[in-house]
Order: sequence, then structure tokens, then C-alpha cells
Amino acid sequence: MSANPRAIIASVLAVVLVGVGAFAVGRLTAPVEATPSSTSAAAGFARDMQVHHDQGVELAFLIRDRTDDPELRSLAYDIAITQANQSGQMLSWLNVWNLPQASPEPSMTWMSRPPLSGATDHHGNAGTSHEPGAAMPGLATSEQMQSLRDASGADAERIFLELMIAHHQGAVEMGDAVLTRTEVSVVRTFATGMITAQESEIGYMEGLLEGRS
Repeated sequence: MSANPRAIIASVLAVVLVGVGAFAVGRLTAPVEATPSSTSAAAGFARDMQVHHDQGVELAFLIRDRTDDPELRSLAYDIAITQANQSGQMLSWLNVWNLPQASPEPSMTWMSRPPLSGATDHHGNAGTSHEPGAAMPGLATSEQMQSLRDASGADAERIFLELMIAHHQGAVEMGDAVLTRTEVSVVRTFATGMITAQESEIGYMEGLLEGRS
């Protein structure tokens, strides 16, 4: 089984918060980065990942109320707190950049655009693309969400783990995509930390799911 996700999340959150603080200080002293445009990958990622994270929080609260397993309830609490916190950070970026929260184009359009020249993701790949307006990677459908609402006990635990593993995999894909499409340092720091934490949680959840097969 992977390392305790609570410790990993705490360390990654610290890195992300330091990055956000450095971003704010940099703006007050000697900013060297241009403010992202409303159609940039940085802005698109900030908007779409808020939506993605908000569903993650909902999934976590649903399983918290449907299981008595202390390990799973602890994981759900960590996911809810972490992703709600990160959604707030991304909302604040748009405010600092003086950009609207609503996108001027279909969701995921930023991920349909080509990567920056020579840019690679955390695996050294060129990154993936996505169809504008299509469902975000790993996002649970309304039917899948309802299946979790209708379940309880071991069934709910299995459904949650399957949905959240896919959800995390989708977030990692989006994080990799923005790493190949933006040079905005606060976004890159955030995406890198998010990928590290969520990949660790994927391994942890896969271990939990194996015990429920």
C-alpha cells in the first residue's frame, strides 16, 4: 500500500501555498510574467479544474455519509478539504488576473490547442488534447453520481473508489496538459503538486479497492 495520503497531502499543500504566496509577493515587487489572457491555458485550467474539484468534494461527502470504514472516511475528509481549498486558490488566481470566472468559450477549449514548442509533461511526454465542450477527463456522469447516492456500505465504498480513481486520473491528465501549455509559474507549481498528490492517492485507493473486490 502507498504512503499515508494525509502526510502527502499536507506536504503538497504546503508547497502549493508557498507557491501562491510567492506569486502574490512577486506581483507586489517585480512581476516578470505577463497576466494570462481569458482564453489562455492558465485561465482555462483554473476554471475547468474548479468544476472538476467541486465534483471531487461532492464524491467525498457522499461516501463519508455512506461508510463506517475509518480509513475511507479519513481519505474522504482529506480529499474534500484539499480540493475545496484548491478550488478557492484557482478562483483567486482569476480575481488577481482580473479575469471573469465564466469562460468566453466552451469548457476544455484550452486543452484542444497545441502544446508550447518543446514542452513536456511530468513524464516527458508532449501531452494530450481534448475536444472543446466534451466532458472533462475522469468526470463522473450524472448516472454514476446517482449510483453512489443510491448505494450504501460495501457497494458504496466500491463505487466511490472506482469513481474517484478515474476522477484523479482525469485530473492528472488535465494537470499534465496545462504543464505543456503554460509558463505561468504559480499554475505550474500547483499542477505539479496536484499530480504528485493525486498519483499517490490513486495507488492508495487501488489498494483499498483490491480489498473490496
